[in-house]
Amino acid sequence: GVTGEPSFAYQALLNAPLSLNEQLLLFAAFCLAFSIKVPVFPYHTCIPDAHVEAPTPGSVVLAAVLLKMGTYGFLRFLLPFFPAAAQHPTVITLMMVLGIIGIIYTAWVAAVQPDAKKLVAYTSVAHMGFVGLGIFALTVNGLQGGLIVMISHGISTGALFLLLGMMYERRHTRMIADFGGIGRVAPWFATAFMITALASIGLPGTSGFVGEFLALLGTFEARPIMAIIAGSGVIFAAYYMLPMVQKVFFNALEKQENKEIPDLSRRELVILTPKVALMIWIGVQPSVFLERMEPSVRNVLEYVNDNGLQAENRLELEAPVTFSSTSPPAVEEDGEESPVPHTGDEE
Repeated sequence: GVTGEPSFAYQALLNAPLSLNEQLLLFAAFCLAFSIKVPVFPYHTCIPDAHVEAPTPGSVVLAAVLLKMGTYGFLRFLLPFFPAAAQHPTVITLMMVLGIIGIIYTAWVAAVQPDAKKLVAYTSVAHMGFVGLGIFALTVNGLQGGLIVMISHGISTGALFLLLGMMYERRHTRMIADFGGIGRVAPWFATAFMITALASIGLPGTSGFVGEFLALLGTFEARPIMAIIAGSGVIFAAYYMLPMVQKVFFNALEKQENKEIPDLSRRELVILTPKVALMIWIGVQPSVFLERMEPSVRNVLEYVNDNGLQAENRLELEAPVTFSSTSPPAVEEDGEESPVPHTGDEE
């Protein structure tokens, strides 16, 4: 710690006097760990197999909660602990390029999957690519977009895995070729799946659109060319998701097993209705969520911007970086004051 005593306290680690080289090395180590958790390309190969082998509850928890721990680590640890490294042009370029590869490459791989669950598993990697892109744009729109994508992905992809689990219980197969025409015999099932799929690919009016649009907008403010390239991922998302929905629900109803598939039960409707409602609510009225997270997002960005340029001369500072009570507070929506981090050398 700054006092010379070992400490794992967040504040002590935040105030550690690190040079630029030290920040870059530690950033690389932390980033590697979080990137495997996200997962960032090329550490994504375990996720499809994990989803396919896991039972439905395991897939839902993995997609909706556990993947977010990596991107949470980016926001909670990487940016505040190593602000100079996070602002380094090479680091930003590398992380954005990996995010773009994750968006486009995994979309192409998803498009040729015969297993519906493995297809949806690859979409998780593509969505998390948008999150990484938004975070390392280091703009308010980018960070907010990344956070909304995290929320939307947890809802829509979690719901897709639930729907695929319900489908597997009915037919005991996940192969797309084994289905067809289910929309005729199970209209409520087809409706829920269609809305969830459209939210996953980012249709305007759904939660997926808000997050991806803001992430791309924030990226465009920082790196326009990368935003344009990443924007093609939205097209590829429709390319892998819509054919799968068509083949499963709207093709000819030929196989006898598909003619006997029951529609959603009351219990399944109770489970899916809140998720569908959230997808539409976030898509129609995102301000409820954006206004709540904006103060925290600006707080992180102000701290990174204020402290990122001081790493090379850190040892010459008279005082370490602190959260000073004399700095102007950032006021939350409910009126409570939260301290704004600053360098401690202001008068």
